[in-house]
Amino acid sequence: MRNYLYILILLFSFGHTEAQEKEQEKTTYSFTLQEAIDFALENNYSAINADRDIMDAQKQKWETIASGLPQISGAVGYQNQLIQPVTQIPAEFFGGEPGTFQEVVFGQAQSARATATLKQQIFDGSYIVGVQATKSFLSYSANNKEKTAQEVRKATVEAYGNVLLAQESVDIFENNKATLEKNLFETTKIFENGLGDEESVEQLQITLSSVENQLKNAIRLKEITLKMLNLVMGIDLDAPTKLEETLDDLTQKQIDFGLLENQLSIENNVDYKLALNLNEQRYFEWKLAKSRALPTLNAFVNYGANSFSDDFTFLSSDQEWFESSVLGFDLNIPIFSSLKRSASTSRAKIALEKAKTQLTEAEAQIRLQLENAKSNYTLAIEQYQTSKNNLNLAERIENKNQIKYFEGIASSFELRQAQTQLYTAQQEYLQAMVSVINKKTELEIILNE
Repeated sequence: MRNYLYILILLFSFGHTEAQEKEQEKTTYSFTLQEAIDFALENNYSAINADRDIMDAQKQKWETIASGLPQISGAVGYQNQLIQPVTQIPAEFFGGEPGTFQEVVFGQAQSARATATLKQQIFDGSYIVGVQATKSFLSYSANNKEKTAQEVRKATVEAYGNVLLAQESVDIFENNKATLEKNLFETTKIFENGLGDEESVEQLQITLSSVENQLKNAIRLKEITLKMLNLVMGIDLDAPTKLEETLDDLTQKQIDFGLLENQLSIENNVDYKLALNLNEQRYFEWKLAKSRALPTLNAFVNYGANSFSDDFTFLSSDQEWFESSVLGFDLNIPIFSSLKRSASTSRAKIALEKAKTQLTEAEAQIRLQLENAKSNYTLAIEQYQTSKNNLNLAERIENKNQIKYFEGIASSFELRQAQTQLYTAQQEYLQAMVSVINKKTELEIILNE
């Protein structure tokens, strides 16, 4: 029996461990840049809410349309007069003495009513404008979703690049640290054998301490940038995420001089489309202000029943109910508002003219942004090529100074200068690659490609 239980426990433990491993496999992510962008467009929190804004706009459209369609409402009421009002009537009506009065109570103590009313809007200028404006509002929601998608794409590219930058920085600092530790060990041995000076050892110790601090910071940044990428993509912050591309390979893919020749189609730029939406909104606001000077006409039909009793017998099948019904129209004609409507219409017209000016300004700004983005992208490529050449030169200079230093030709100060120059060139090269990736994305967003 004990052996049987032991086997069951082992099987359960194995199954539980296997389930945990499968769960861990489910939460492990691996992305190229394009895969990360596609994933973020589906799962980013802002992107999800942008989809909900589209659904909300569609519901709001129907809400506006339905307000002009038939509306049916019902009402039920009940009253119990705990103390009924008394009315005095001349007693001579009942055969009494003239000049005296008889107290009379009219009606019964309890009453109930049930009514149903159908209302139909026949004409309302504001309703017509509202229905016309729903198309513009849906267009704005769609353009806003597109704008959100562009922002998510840009944020994903930047976060992806920052992770690669942090990973490359860690590798570089680890290599630099290993080289310095070797140099320090050899220099220390030379000093201990009386063939070198103590200052050389101290110079290397200073450089090594600085590199160790930079390495620790790079490791922390690597963890933070990974969490930032997870946040942008809409996954758990601590989920293990792997990037399938290197910074150098990704940079090579992002160099595309043909992109600089592409022409701007202003109608496809999302910022221009949003400015156009603002114009449409202001136009309908102006029409709405004008429509308030028009009359409104509504029709209604009412059907109901009333019942009276001294006791609560309204639920009885024998209770008598008295029907009533009314058909009517409501015509509201604006006549004089002390120029309030005129002022409101004038303000709406001014807002429309301002929106037209803003549209012209937006078009000019977008064209200027395009030229600036092309310039920045070109500069980023040039800086990348320059920093790559500078890094090769800095590596050769540092290597030569190491040889000279151990041959006793160069001083420790000269070696430190060469090492510092190399470390600066390494970081400039990494930043240049990230800049190429980001600047291309900015240009593509303006071109809407």
